[in-house]
Amino acid sequence: MSATRRAFIAVIASAALIGAVSGASAADTIKIGDINSYTGMTEFTGPYKNGAELALEKINAEGGVLGKKLELITRDDKGQPGEAVKAAQELFARDGVVLISGASLSNVGLALTSYAKQRKHLYIASEPLADSVVWADGNKYTFRLRPSTYMQANMLAEAAAKLGKKRWATIAPNYSYGKEAVADFEKALKKRQPDVQFVAEQWPGLFKIDAGAEVQALAAAKPDAIFNVTFGPDLAKFVREGQTRGLFKDKLVVGLLTGEPEYLDPLKGEAPKGWLVTGYPWYAIDTPEHKAFLDAYQKKFHDYPRLGSVVGYDTMVTAAAALKKAGSTDTDALVKAMAGLTIDTPLGKVTYRAIDHQSTMGAFVGTLAVKDGKGIMVDWSYKDGANYQPSDAEVRKMRPAE
Repeated sequence: MSATRRAFIAVIASAALIGAVSGASAADTIKIGDINSYTGMTEFTGPYKNGAELALEKINAEGGVLGKKLELITRDDKGQPGEAVKAAQELFARDGVVLISGASLSNVGLALTSYAKQRKHLYIASEPLADSVVWADGNKYTFRLRPSTYMQANMLAEAAAKLGKKRWATIAPNYSYGKEAVADFEKALKKRQPDVQFVAEQWPGLFKIDAGAEVQALAAAKPDAIFNVTFGPDLAKFVREGQTRGLFKDKLVVGLLTGEPEYLDPLKGEAPKGWLVTGYPWYAIDTPEHKAFLDAYQKKFHDYPRLGSVVGYDTMVTAAAALKKAGSTDTDALVKAMAGLTIDTPLGKVTYRAIDHQSTMGAFVGTLAVKDGKGIMVDWSYKDGANYQPSDAEVRKMRPAE
């Protein structure tokens, strides 16, 4: 036998051995695919991935699920719906994942919602907040973790109505999440305060805000209060320009997501005082569940958690619980297990409602203040998501029949 042929046979044998080892390794794990804006929204997705890794480490240390370890495979959607769908296709076809999770932006989440329905794959929508994820575009295969715009808008409207402001203006990014958030807040506030008026609305492009022009337009309407839905770099620009021009002086400002550390912390001492917001006061939550999570997170990452950390953690806890309840990686079994599934989270027990696949995860509502040169939430309380969801009859009108 020639040296060349011997070398060729050795390569083939080596490849076969590697394949056998890889196959054995793959057989020992259950793969979960997560699709997120890992390069475009790092302030959220970095902590999100940390939280997911922390959960998987705990789950696997306790023996995994169905006798196997859980493995997370991540893909970057680049903030684009098309990229997310392409990533989903590759995760199932090439990587062999049993379900997908993730998405930060609502337009991306809606694309994955549609994909899940068409391809009959389980999708745990971790973060996208648009109501349509579980209602107008809801389907058998999609379940959402985070409290929706409807839920958080109702939490804020409940608090805002007590302050009696009549003339309102709104500013929100011009896509599904922003539009639904404004519509939800207006409806919720008018229900509680029928004489309220909405006198102006601004719709900057997502991450393309012209803050000076937006602030000027809002000021011209002379509102008593402002409902803000901007986040990320748009929020920072809006806050700085609004403070410079005195827009917020003597006005109530209500901010959806504004109290989340991902978006509040970059403002440092410029954080707006007195805003009524939803957020995550991780530094002041004194419950056994959260303390255990906080201690484990800080020990592993030498950093404090953001809300994304909780969302990532809960997403993996959800996947593990669904697999355990289903007793299988079969999609139909997993979907059946997800309906009515209850999990233990750092914020308490959360249940995925069978009627619309929306979880009962709640949110913290409080007021912004500045302490030691940093924005914090004060006078806050946790609002159980189960108390801020529409009735079953309302859901049936909004959600397509299966």
